[in-house]
Amino acid sequence: MDGTATQTPLPTSGPALQNPQLLPDSELVYSPSTVGFNLAGFIQDAGGYLSAYTETVDGEELSGAATIQRVATDLSVNPRLLLALLEFRSHWVLGEPSDSAAVDHPIGFYVPGRSGLYQEIMITATQLNVAYYGWRQGTFSEIEYKDGGKASLDPGLNAGSVALQHVLATLYREEDWTEALYGAQGVLPLYQEMFGDPWQRAAGVEPLFPPDLAQPALELPFPPGERWSLTAGPHPSWNAGTPRGALDFSPVTGEAVCAVSRLWVTASAEGVIARSGNHTIVLDLDGDGYEQTGWALVYFHLAGPDMAPAGLQVELDYPLGHPSCEGGRATGKHVHMARKYNGEWLPADGPIPFVLSGWQAHADERNYYGTLVKGDQIIGSNSSGARTSIIVR
Repeated sequence: MDGTATQTPLPTSGPALQNPQLLPDSELVYSPSTVGFNLAGFIQDAGGYLSAYTETVDGEELSGAATIQRVATDLSVNPRLLLALLEFRSHWVLGEPSDSAAVDHPIGFYVPGRSGLYQEIMITATQLNVAYYGWRQGTFSEIEYKDGGKASLDPGLNAGSVALQHVLATLYREEDWTEALYGAQGVLPLYQEMFGDPWQRAAGVEPLFPPDLAQPALELPFPPGERWSLTAGPHPSWNAGTPRGALDFSPVTGEAVCAVSRLWVTASAEGVIARSGNHTIVLDLDGDGYEQTGWALVYFHLAGPDMAPAGLQVELDYPLGHPSCEGGRATGKHVHMARKYNGEWLPADGPIPFVLSGWQAHADERNYYGTLVKGDQIIGSNSSGARTSIIVR
């Protein structure tokens, strides 16, 4: 996992795109290169429309900076890239949008029922991840332009470059795409004007995955002796576009399906809580307090009350919060757990397998299905908490 795709592209109806590397992987993901970047300060200093913008998201009024930050952290996408695309498409960062269309749909996706900055940036980050992780996994091999034309991709491209090519292809016809990506007034010169040389920053943090990378010892996210169910095998780490890196666990207690459980989700290792809020806790294992660096564990669907606060140093088995149905869609109380390294989501069944208390995750062809295997023991996922899905640490 050195940041360069090695798969051979599938045949397509369009010409192969033989392009140089465009954007480092570390400028696509919420990587160590973002440590020290003052997002709110940059937006305020820029003085554009975004600096005075507010929007209500999930019942909370957010500033423009907070809106970008939420998407960047939730989807683990570099905020610099989100800002550059926003400025390129609608001039929100350094200037003013030209018309009402650029206010309601600042990137230009025009998805029915999804207007406003938050929704448009969410779509942007999702599409970046679709191409980035699809290229990593060998399942994404061509781009499709807004007018329907297609082109295959040079296997020598890195994932960050492919992601940028893809998101612009969704927004431009083929004849305009080249100018938007490579022209003197294109997104890349703007990116460098706004944030300096991305390759120089990348030199200090890449490769994102050292060749000897291995997962540290992790325990199941609940105390020894308790009965929990593997309610979902490998499925998207956060949303569509992220790799199948998450596992779901639900306590077996006889409580109402969506009642906040009396039992606790616990820390799978010692570390520092880098983020706590919106039913999410991110546990930073290297102890520097940044989820962009080293190993980070993401716990989701925790009930609002009793969540451990950000900045807290915790030991193994420290109580983090109660599993619930809160935060996004859920059919029953559970904790959703995923891993990141240097900001990049990791698949559960991949070169660095997800192992908890000696149980190794294995994916099924279908999302949410799969197993945990330990020696000759096999636990199969079941959304109803069947006996075959019960696991005791």
